[in-house]
Amino acid sequence: MCFSATASVAAGTLLLGAGILTVRSARGARELPLAAIPLLFSIQQLVEGVVWMTFRYEAPLLNAAMTLAYSFFSHVLWPVYVPVAVLLIEPPGWRRATLWGLSVAGAAVAAYLMYTLMAFPVVSRAIGQHIEYVSPHFFAAAVMSVYLLSTAISPMVSTHRWVKIFGVLAAASFAAAYYFYARWFISVWCLFAAVLSLVLCAHLTSKTRRTEASAVTS
Repeated sequence: MCFSATASVAAGTLLLGAGILTVRSARGARELPLAAIPLLFSIQQLVEGVVWMTFRYEAPLLNAAMTLAYSFFSHVLWPVYVPVAVLLIEPPGWRRATLWGLSVAGAAVAAYLMYTLMAFPVVSRAIGQHIEYVSPHFFAAAVMSVYLLSTAISPMVSTHRWVKIFGVLAAASFAAAYYFYARWFISVWCLFAAVLSLVLCAHLTSKTRRTEASAVTS
């Protein structure tokens, strides 16, 4: 499987349209963060498209800026954003309490990874048809475990069926990307997760979700 500027831009463009539709389908402020996930993935993929172009046109300063912007999404935003977005749509109960804990854990990992980004800037380089993001991996196993809990396991806690499905698919793609593309894991898994976020579009634009929401809160 090959990736390129074309793939990143195509994914970003697709998600841009879907993300706008999803945001417009949100019911109130509490759903907006979840609805914005495809739109945020769209921005991330378009940024990676620019990273690809900096290799072709030899633009090192732009490459450094876009690599940092991409890494902010991959390292800092997602581990805190995803559990909070799921938390906001959940009714009171044990699931909400669990999501609070996952949100705190995600925020801790995000803060640690923000520190590493500032102290040890990520370097991107094109290897074959993939982008490798090179950064130090201190406490890699612990950090990756908490990262997975906050980004992929937290949606599984949700009462909403399609949000759970997104979590299951995100976890499965995490494992597949790490097994088959370990060297390029960050780039590959983010692309997989971006495309899978279309599941959230299906959830938020579904005609049956109002019935599901009524059943959950009754």
